[in-house]
Amino acid sequence: MGRLLKYLVYLAIIGVIALAGYAYIGPFFGADFSPPQTEVRVPVDLDVD
Repeated sequence: MGRLLKYLVYLAIIGVIALAGYAYIGPFFGADFSPPQTEVRVPVDLDVD
């Protein structure tokens, strides 16, 4: 049981390192993480009395 838990911890650490590496290196390989830039216009009615 202890060995299984140790392997799961190692796997989680490798996963975090891989995710951080993909976040830093991904844009060099064509992965675009920026959100789409669109202009949103919404009319606002103000009640001023």
